[in-house]
Amino acid sequence: MSSSAKARRQMPNSTPTLAVFRNRTFRSLWIATLASNFGGLVQSVGAAWTMTNLTDSQSMVALVQTSVTLPIMVFSLTAGVFADNFDRRKIMLWAQCFMCAVSIVLAFLAYEGFLTPWLLLSFTFLIGCGTAMHNPSWQASVGDIVSREELPAAVSVNSMGFNLMRSVGPAAGGAIVAIAGAAAAFAVNAMSYVAIIAALFHWHPDQAPRRLPREMFVGAFAAGLRYVAMSPNLLRVIARGFIFGLSAIACQALLPLVVRDQLAGGALVYGILLGAFGFGAVLAALANARLRERFHNEVITRFGFLGFAISTATIALSPHAIPSALALLLSGFCWVLCLSLFNVTVQLSTPRWVVGRVIALYQTSVFAGMAGGSWLWGAVSDNVGLTIALLAAAGVLVFGLFVGFLAPLPDSSEMNLAPLNRFREPPLQLDITQRSGPIMVLVDYRISQQNVPRFLELMGKRRRIRIRDGAQQWALLRDLEDPDNWTETYHVPTWVEYIRHNERRTQADAEVTDALTALHEGPEPVRVHRMIERQTVPMRDDTPRKPRDPQAG
Repeated sequence: MSSSAKARRQMPNSTPTLAVFRNRTFRSLWIATLASNFGGLVQSVGAAWTMTNLTDSQSMVALVQTSVTLPIMVFSLTAGVFADNFDRRKIMLWAQCFMCAVSIVLAFLAYEGFLTPWLLLSFTFLIGCGTAMHNPSWQASVGDIVSREELPAAVSVNSMGFNLMRSVGPAAGGAIVAIAGAAAAFAVNAMSYVAIIAALFHWHPDQAPRRLPREMFVGAFAAGLRYVAMSPNLLRVIARGFIFGLSAIACQALLPLVVRDQLAGGALVYGILLGAFGFGAVLAALANARLRERFHNEVITRFGFLGFAISTATIALSPHAIPSALALLLSGFCWVLCLSLFNVTVQLSTPRWVVGRVIALYQTSVFAGMAGGSWLWGAVSDNVGLTIALLAAAGVLVFGLFVGFLAPLPDSSEMNLAPLNRFREPPLQLDITQRSGPIMVLVDYRISQQNVPRFLELMGKRRRIRIRDGAQQWALLRDLEDPDNWTETYHVPTWVEYIRHNERRTQADAEVTDALTALHEGPEPVRVHRMIERQTVPMRDDTPRKPRDPQAG
């Protein structure tokens, strides 16, 4: 079987990219997001070009990009916790209203001539904070609006929408700044939020009833970190996203300086070059589904890193706008190719209960790379020159390509991450509440000696699943007097966390559970003991038995 055929067999059934627009809810939100993206890109051109007029410092110009991406790095995980525990629609609505208000004030200050470099960075930082709160809820909501089969297409058209605006927004922004000034660009951004605020206001998604109380913030925060730490495939995607963000951002962060110092252009040339980047991104979004069907994820990712390295080196060395525009066309193609693939892989590898937090961690990694890269390449440009900075960024992209040989990205699979739904809360004889605890769980197995190697292999997977889903102090015990007797033990803080732990189990985890059950050779089924711990001996029974039901037996 050819490698492309193997890749096709591993892919979930894909939906043609544009077919996702048949979903009315997705279509209306996508169109509203399109308008918001247009305003955001006009605003970014206005902010970047305004900074070049406010200061001669190349690092300050690069910090405009950092001020937008830094909040996403800092606040995304917090936003992910909110996305998994609260109404995502309301979170997005509040975030959009906040950004609209900030943009109105920024437009007023620019019009009155009150902007300074640090004041401009402060307002772009606040807009970045709104974006940080909005993004995890929006990305997680896409998986609720469309089916699993439609998800890759939905992610691609989201990228296509943003980058479609890249092909016209920056050029329009350059024209607006050249004709009417930066204040007009900021005012256009403020007006662009109206469409998405209206769309969110009229969208009323069905809310699944919540049987368990919301997770406490600290615990939910830790659960997101723990889930990613115990998921090797997610760690690989997040690491590659960081490397890509760190190196690829150099083009966008330093492009105003390339236009001003290397191409001797103005705001209009800057907008046209960004438009070329956006057009390449649209082409990538349209080609994404076909490429994912034909090639492994790692092959696509290596092409993306290599293509972006070539385009960055070309921009570094070209003194003319046309070769630079063609290079940006390629870099836009590779940008969407990599980032949309990373996003889809993260979403298809994560169950719904934690998807907001995992997306937030992925975005934190990518935008941490972007924020650090914007500062790094600006500092390098200040000290050793613009050309050297861009060539160094191209070198890091080549390094990112070779990382794939050591830790290749996983291919999307048919792994079923729907809830397993086998757990039934046992009838308890002690009078406890959901917050009672800590709870210790013991699971007894009888395993013959010839099955011990296989048992230990499965227990290694079981340990990762347990800890990933919230277990603490996991251990595996073997009876010294009866070596065939094994006991798996772990703790959870409270009874409600024990229920939550079991309800997080997915259909994909059933394979390990069923294999362990098949190895058990005792006369009775696998026995589970659920015990409440007492680390002191109280003078009275503080967890009394429940009163007998007179109607029972």
